[in-house]
Amino acid sequence: MKCPFCQKSETKVIDSRLLKEGLSVRRRRKCESSDCEKRFTTYETIEINMPNIVKIDGRRESYLRSKIQGGIEKACQKRPISTDQIERIINNIEKDILDLSLKEITTLDIGKIVMMYLRNLDPVAYIRFASVYRKFQDVEEFVKEIKHDEKNFRSHPH
Repeated sequence: MKCPFCQKSETKVIDSRLLKEGLSVRRRRKCESSDCEKRFTTYETIEINMPNIVKIDGRRESYLRSKIQGGIEKACQKRPISTDQIERIINNIEKDILDLSLKEITTLDIGKIVMMYLRNLDPVAYIRFASVYRKFQDVEEFVKEIKHDEKNFRSHPH
């Protein structure tokens, strides 16, 4: 690993720590060059190829964790939900997406997975997310759909 200060390639790992349930490693390094000897931190993470996302209009784009995170954070605003809980849900959603072993996944399918986790986490966050995700036209349509979801959820618990 090159030193970011002097660009020499002689560096030494002086400390390593596992992060994120063992999915990444934080390493403290020291430059071995006698002219530099500065310390710096590197992070090593597993690179996982997520499937491409197929939008409602048919466009395709790369998976961005930040989009799921943003939607969940908006749904969970002013609710008693910790950052750790949100992080765990996002990790579980990503695991579920990867378990499908698809090259592409629709935003509708991702939304269904997100709603499943939010339903189990917090009913208000679930309703907030569902109302945006499903783009309801009126209150009756919203209530009908929520009742339908509840009926399906009870008969097919996840």
